[in-house]
Amino acid sequence: TCNDPDTAANKLHDFTCTCDNDMSVKKVDGPATCTKDECSTGPCGTGQDCNDPNNSPSSTGDYTCTCTGTTIKVTGGPATCTNDECTATPAPCGTGQTCNDPDTAANKLHDFTCTCDNDMSVKKVDGPATCTKDECTSNPCGNGQDCKDLDASPSSTGDYVCTCTGTNIKVTGGPATCTNDECTAMPAPCGTGQTCNDPDTAANKLHDFTCTCDNDMSVKKVDGPATCTKDE
Repeated sequence: TCNDPDTAANKLHDFTCTCDNDMSVKKVDGPATCTKDECSTGPCGTGQDCNDPNNSPSSTGDYTCTCTGTTIKVTGGPATCTNDECTATPAPCGTGQTCNDPDTAANKLHDFTCTCDNDMSVKKVDGPATCTKDECTSNPCGNGQDCKDLDASPSSTGDYVCTCTGTNIKVTGGPATCTNDECTAMPAPCGTGQTCNDPDTAANKLHDFTCTCDNDMSVKKVDGPATCTKDE
């Protein structure tokens, strides 16, 4: 602000320039050296450092806000000082795990936690947890079969093997067919003139079929043809 205390024609060079933003700074017969630090009003808010590289009154909007402890900065306004590490690509925890970042401040890194979806007690900070998923726990093979999961990692599915108990009959990814009616074998195990009966067709039940003579039901043999006679 300019003020001339005496406007008489012979009173020259007595005007005073006073800084508008600091009334204590003034100069007679010329512009005062005014400064304007835009950071003085706290434009960046909390958690950010403010720097005004040019604090002359004519320079505005050139202050820089930097997230404390980071290199994240914005000129002329507050920076976005959040960094949810769980939103990174690729996903830091991978599949079958839940990610949680407890503090998304930009300067808080490597504090995210990965927790296994199928076992919440298994977790790890700053990296994927070691999760396992044994598909056999749900008994996909059913009774009378043995189950084995070849790869128990959560991303591996359908690689379990069902084996008929006591046999080498097995199927990957589903129940095996664990029946074996020995009477249906070819050639017929009892031959002609005899009736075959397999009381237990479980795959692991072998050599228990019975051959009975058609002309004499009292004559029979287990695991092979009976000795039938025919008295004409």
